[in-house]
Amino acid sequence: MKISMLINGERTDARDGATFERRNPLDGSVATTAPAATTQDAIAAVDAAAEAFKTWSTTGPSERRALLMKASHALEAKAEAFAAAVAAETGASVIWAGFNVHLAAGMLLEAASLTTQISGEVIPSDVPGNLAMAVRQPAGVVLGIAPWNAPVILAVRAIATPLACGNTVVLKGSEICPATHGLIIEALQEAGLPKGVVNFVTNAPADAAAVVEAMVAHPAVRRVNFTGSTHVGKLIAATCAKYLKPVVLELGGKAPLVILDDADVDAAVNAAVFGAFANSGQICMSTERIVVDESIADEFVSKLGARAASLPLGDPRQGPVVLGSVVDMSTVNRCNELIDDAIAKGAKLVIGGKAKDTLMPATLLDHVTPEMRIFREEAFGPVKGIVRVRGVEAAVACANDNEYGLAAAVFGRDVARAIQVAGRIESGICHVNGPTVHDEAQMPFGGVKGSGIGRFGGKAGVEAFTELRWLTVQTTPRQYPF
Repeated sequence: MKISMLINGERTDARDGATFERRNPLDGSVATTAPAATTQDAIAAVDAAAEAFKTWSTTGPSERRALLMKASHALEAKAEAFAAAVAAETGASVIWAGFNVHLAAGMLLEAASLTTQISGEVIPSDVPGNLAMAVRQPAGVVLGIAPWNAPVILAVRAIATPLACGNTVVLKGSEICPATHGLIIEALQEAGLPKGVVNFVTNAPADAAAVVEAMVAHPAVRRVNFTGSTHVGKLIAATCAKYLKPVVLELGGKAPLVILDDADVDAAVNAAVFGAFANSGQICMSTERIVVDESIADEFVSKLGARAASLPLGDPRQGPVVLGSVVDMSTVNRCNELIDDAIAKGAKLVIGGKAKDTLMPATLLDHVTPEMRIFREEAFGPVKGIVRVRGVEAAVACANDNEYGLAAAVFGRDVARAIQVAGRIESGICHVNGPTVHDEAQMPFGGVKGSGIGRFGGKAGVEAFTELRWLTVQTTPRQYPF
């Protein structure tokens, strides 16, 4: 598949004609050929967005809402195309692609609903006759940088609320799934967004740093958002700091699933299977550390192992599976190293094991301890560690003993106690008696510690992508001291 960029409403190649390839992780076949943007292409995209901002920022909320609703329907109509693109570029299952499209369409509808909720307040002033207001206004051009793992959800999240707020957008597509991200842009164009309101740039992996810095440095770019690894997020944050650009970062995770001694074991197993192995564990919210009270650990591990061993594994292009291909062999190699390290240090392999290709089986390692790499490192694959603890204090300490803080979950029949435990876990998101993987368009989504800065979603997203200004009107003659 050959795709184009979109700059100022026109499909375009890189100005020097350069391209790059994305290959399927299973057989190495060429999935997508995409333009390898130069820094000049990137600057042109920002220029186009800056020009479009002049009119889009003054467009009424009802018009913006109608266009976003059309975009939602256009996106859903491309479900089959998304499934094919996701399978070809990242090896993910049809189930995962469908979930992406469904939630992303909902995000566009949620953004549409926000267009009339961008409000301010009147603030009492000590100056007689002074009407003081805090108002929210569009910020300007927003640069969105989206990853490959939940490609439709996270790219739509990068642009939907900014558009609803009256900003214009440049989406930098992932080098791993440029065609998938390109389909989102097609849906927005089919909805009738004016030229330049949304622009799309793709780049070769080696050019990413230069392309991103060229856009961040552009005076018209007023907000940056990035979803991806903590390592790259720190680089993005440093670049934004260099140019004093506000940034929203949603980064890596090591989501703990805490199972207290009074938990409903069957319910906890169901949540663990979903949270750990959806999209082969390649989700920022994926259950990465299973923390279970030793009093129920044997029963829990036995049932979890049986469930996980039954998950269908295979090439998603050949039929429905739960576990498709992981994104590349670097994931396989990393996970294999984690397995070797854990077993060498005393962990017990419950199910699964090392893989030779990107079709990785669900793998569980029991009796994981802090000395093992998998205790701290983000696997970002279908390899999960189980830590046995004694009591609530040990469970909380284990949950917090990592550099990340995105998602978490707690299971316990005593809901009041479970809520208290949830309150002590250092994470931006925590679910009681539910899985770590849970996303809704209207919720404030983001993490603490190494998992990021700021929040996407709902009114939190409005705050992130608008400028809060203080405006006054002097309604009576004002007295001055001289």
